[in-house]
Amino acid sequence: MAGREKQSPKEDQKQQKQKEESAEKKKQSMRHEEESEEMLIRISGYDIPGSKKLLAGLTRIKGVGWAISNAACLKLGFSRDKKIAELSKDEIKKIEEFLKNPSVHDYMKNRQKDEETGETHHFVGTDLEMRKDFDIRKMKKIRSYKGIRHTSGQPVRGQRTRSHFRKKGQLVAVRKKTEAAPAAKPKPAGGKK
Repeated sequence: MAGREKQSPKEDQKQQKQKEESAEKKKQSMRHEEESEEMLIRISGYDIPGSKKLLAGLTRIKGVGWAISNAACLKLGFSRDKKIAELSKDEIKKIEEFLKNPSVHDYMKNRQKDEETGETHHFVGTDLEMRKDFDIRKMKKIRSYKGIRHTSGQPVRGQRTRSHFRKKGQLVAVRKKTEAAPAAKPKPAGGKK
């Protein structure tokens, strides 16, 4: 054993113990990181990773963009850099209440001057999806230009269709080959007659 001196058994035991302790610490820190990453917090029907910051995490909710998320943080007095996992149940309830009826300017809301009521609302999650579906059904029913485009699966907002949108809504189907026609009868062997 060149270059290595013999150690006493006590020193060997100390080194072995230190290695085991450091390995245990690494395992604990890895578990802690995995738990914080795996933790999902449910806000307004959406699971948001606990490792996300509040400002970015709220944008995972359908109907909540950066502007509404920022407004929620400011109006409720939360830090934008606070992790979602650090929120208490009361804070989550406050956020959900704010998202149902945000106290922001009308131009920030996603349903301005509703056709039926004339009021301005802000819808989030499944409510927003349902309203959108009802609007599309209504356009299809009254046969407006947009409704006809929705029905035929074409782009609605004036995009060109010459080189794109050809595969929208189409399924790739595998067709079976039809039976091959029977082969022609072979000519008799021999020359001309």
